[in-house]
Order: sequence, then structure tokens, then C-alpha cells
Amino acid sequence: MVFRRVGSFCAWVLLWVAWCAPVGADVPLTLPLPAPGTTPTAEQIIEQVYFVNHFYALKNVAIEMDGRVVTVIVTRGEGGQATTNTVKRYLNNDYNDGVIKAKDLAIFTSGSLRGTGMLVTDFVDDQKSQSYSVWLPDLRKVRRFAQPTHEDAWGGTDFTFDDVTLRKPHHETHERLETRPFGACLAFMAIPEADKNWYMKPLPNAEVCDHRDKPVHVVKSTSRFPNWWYEYRVSYIDVTTFADYRTEYFKSGKMIKIIDRDWGDLNMGDPRGLYWKFWYGKNLLTNHETIAVVPREVFTFNTSKSPLLWSEETLAKIKQ
Repeated sequence: MVFRRVGSFCAWVLLWVAWCAPVGADVPLTLPLPAPGTTPTAEQIIEQVYFVNHFYALKNVAIEMDGRVVTVIVTRGEGGQATTNTVKRYLNNDYNDGVIKAKDLAIFTSGSLRGTGMLVTDFVDDQKSQSYSVWLPDLRKVRRFAQPTHEDAWGGTDFTFDDVTLRKPHHETHERLETRPFGACLAFMAIPEADKNWYMKPLPNAEVCDHRDKPVHVVKSTSRFPNWWYEYRVSYIDVTTFADYRTEYFKSGKMIKIIDRDWGDLNMGDPRGLYWKFWYGKNLLTNHETIAVVPREVFTFNTSKSPLLWSEETLAKIKQ
């Protein structure tokens, strides 16, 4: 039972971390915007997407609770009941020791993973594996785990670890196909109001069309790995903010998965200063789907929280 819980927890936390999943590497915290009037290369576009997804425009991020308002992750199989987990998250990009690049702390507050937490440390050295420290309520101990395998599927979700944190730019070749208006609305998980629990109330109840017709770069990224779970993916990336609204995955000429992301503006000057509204994924082969929603009122940034928050001591203080 303990091992099952550990695997499930790692899967869910990595899903959460996926919202800032690497699609590039060695991207500096001070990455400038492309020069005005120039068209960035596909590699430069992917670097900007990495910058946005990691909140590098911000010193730190706290995604907490406001009363009963909290971030919720919902999964559902075809014809099945939706299940929920809620989570708090703290991300710190404010390191200058030349060793640590960022730390990411996630604490689950309800659902099957209540009382579990994970601290992920990312290093400046791009060749060094990330560090994973997990607080296991069943054992009342912190355990350290090795970096997971790229192609492993996360239990109960529609994502691989490759999607989440492990994909680096050199794992793919990138090609900018075109720049054109984004001609779609973002998908959502349709759940009847009568079937929603309290935590599902913030879920979108219709397609989100706020970004429709915005100009986007269309970038094709082809995996360098032979016989990989996907052959290539196509991303639709805002030309101004570099928010990646949609990513489509293909295998044997067929679209097998889609990930949609809704973004909001923090109005902080840098157009890349964004926050997630939701992150949605669907396996088109099984019709299994997952959505994670962050209410704006629980998202704060550039806080004065102590660096000691991002430590194993914090994990050990988690209450079930």
C-alpha cells in the first residue's frame, strides 16, 4: 500500500509540476525578449516558452488557499466518475549561488493524497538530475527518489513524465511552420453541475475562446528518440507573450493527445508575466482527461516568504 501511494503521489505532483514543465534548457532567468521587428527562430521561441512556463519573470510564486478556494486537479475516464485532489504550491526562482536554479514545493490538501508533499530541486547544471524529496504520511518520513523515466505513464493521468519535467530542447528538433491567428477555443472537462463537488465549482463550464484569433507561432517539435511514444508535437504559441495555448501530439500520422493551457496577464510590465487559469489534457485514444484549475485569488507572486520554506523541514511539518 505504501509503494502504491508513493507512485500515485509522484504521478500527481509531477502533473502539478508539469504546469511549468521544461520545453527548453539552459534558459537564463534574465532571458531578454526577441529584438523588436525580428522573427525568432524555432529554438528561440521554445526558450521563451520555457521562460514563461517556469515563471522566470517572477522572483517566486505562492499558490495557496483563500478560505475554501484552492487549486483543484480533476481526472476522469470515459464514462467514469470524476475524482479530485487539491494542492498548494510554492515556486522559488530567487537563487544566485550558481548551484540551485529553482525549488518547487507542492502540498496536497484533500483527496487520496491529502497530507503528502514533494520538494523538487532544479540545478543550474543542466546535466544534473533533479532532486525529489517526498513526505510520506503513512511512514511519517521524508524519502528521496531518483528522477523518473521519460516514457513512464503517470498512474491515473493522461501524461508521461516526459511531458512533465524531463523534456529538454536537445531531445527534439524544432521547426517554425508558420505564424497565423489561433483558430480554436480551448477545451474543457464537461461535468454536469449536479455531479460537481465543492472543489469542482471553479472548473470552466464551456470552451474558452478568449485567445481565439490571437497571432501565434506554430512550432513543430520532433523527438530525437527512436520508437518514442510520440513522433512529433505541434505547439501554438502567442507571438507577444509566448504563452503556449495548445500542444498536439502525433504518432503514425494520427493525433493521439492534446494539451490546452489558459493564461492570464499579471499586468507587471513584462508581457511574459503570466499565470495559469487552467491546464487541460486529453488522451484521444482512450478519451481519458485531466484538468487543473488555479483560481486567480489564490495566486500571489514576488512574496516575502523565507527561503527556508523550500526545505525538507517544511515537508516534515505537513499535517494530514
